[in-house]
Amino acid sequence: MRIARIAGAPGPAYAVQAGDESWVELASVGIDVATTPDLVNAAEDLAALDAAALGGGVVDPEFLAPIVAPGKLMAIGLNFSDHIRETGSVAPKNPILFMKANTSLTGPFDDIVVDPEMTQMADYETELTVIIGQRTKGISKSDAMGVIFGYTVANDVTARDCMKADGQLVRSKSFDTYCPNGPWITTADSVPNPQALAMKTWVNGEVRQDSSSSEMLFPIDHLIHFLARGMTLEPGDILMTGTPHGVGFVMDPPRALQAGDVVECEVEGLGTLRNRVVAPGN
Repeated sequence: MRIARIAGAPGPAYAVQAGDESWVELASVGIDVATTPDLVNAAEDLAALDAAALGGGVVDPEFLAPIVAPGKLMAIGLNFSDHIRETGSVAPKNPILFMKANTSLTGPFDDIVVDPEMTQMADYETELTVIIGQRTKGISKSDAMGVIFGYTVANDVTARDCMKADGQLVRSKSFDTYCPNGPWITTADSVPNPQALAMKTWVNGEVRQDSSSSEMLFPIDHLIHFLARGMTLEPGDILMTGTPHGVGFVMDPPRALQAGDVVECEVEGLGTLRNRVVAPGN
């Protein structure tokens, strides 16, 4: 099942992709939700919905960010073996967790605003992103995949020079518009093997990242198990699982995102983000 958040006359609304590939607002079938946690908490109603039997919805909607007001927006650093190799880093013994500000969230086709007074080294990171579906603490690896509601695509945009200057990750990854996501959420039952998905990034049509989620050092079940040992994961929490090789700052010479660039981020079967880079005020 695919669930998007789309623009409408009354305002944004979650919608399900119907059998005729149109998008039917969930409120029209009695499921009234406004945020990602709301959506996840309606999982039983969604499971009972026969989306294939629906039709007559919006044919060409304006897609908005499907991630809205998550309790936690978590991300993992240095989690792809090919990215570790390209950066000359030492593989971490445990997952490296950081948080992104919720205010960095933006839509799948919205502009990424890069302020040259803030950074000269804005970079892209295509990431397979997990939406937590159940309140969980202390879960085993063998049970961890069962708490996932679904998956989406995100771009963990990063100001590399700010990251280096700060000596930590959060600010450089939390600027406004630095987390495009979408274009929809695909429920977990429609993704039989999330550890074997092709991942690609294009900048102005040039392939930059071309890898697979199989390159994860710590797979998704390990990440959920590891994090839930120390913190409670709640419905609608978001986990970005890391990026593969091909980022701009390790190229020779390094290649930063510039105003006018178009960045496309794709995870196999989950959709493609397409965001234009602009300067402030454009």
